[in-house]
Amino acid sequence: MSSPRSVPVLIAFAVLTAGGAHAQVKGDPNEVSPVLILPPTLPPNVTATYPAQDQTVAPGVLILKVVFDQQMSPTAWNYAPAQGAEPMDCVKTPRLLPDQKTFVLLCRVLSNKTYGVTFNAARDGGFANLGDNPAHTAALTFKVDAEYPITTVRQAMEKAKLLPDQMPVQDAPMAVASGASGR
Repeated sequence: MSSPRSVPVLIAFAVLTAGGAHAQVKGDPNEVSPVLILPPTLPPNVTATYPAQDQTVAPGVLILKVVFDQQMSPTAWNYAPAQGAEPMDCVKTPRLLPDQKTFVLLCRVLSNKTYGVTFNAARDGGFANLGDNPAHTAALTFKVDAEYPITTVRQAMEKAKLLPDQMPVQDAPMAVASGASGR
């Protein structure tokens, strides 16, 4: 993962290169190119989850939702089972919603169990803001009862208060390769 300073350095280099070319055209030796310096950021914090801490939910399909207090990187995430709780059966990759603060993850939970997840159990490579500053480690535990199970993703989205365009998984384009056509 790149350091927090690599993005501003690349931007500054691009600006300086473009500004230098412009100065050569104009011939003004006193022209100064602008430099973008991003301020340091505080580590993001978890502000809300679904299920909430110690909440009891129905078995079956579950959409785990975690909301941060800052815009987050879509490619940086890390979750692991919480100590003393059952690990969840989930797809590997969470989806960052368009608000850039909310991740959703499609999971399956079984009746009469206590599940737990730790966000950023290993902060390196974990959930991070747009400045590559990793989020604080946070743990969540919740219980699953034996009531009627949630059997569809749509029902799970309603429970997590997600809108229809906030699916936990995105459609992947059809893979078209020359080898797939049997040539």
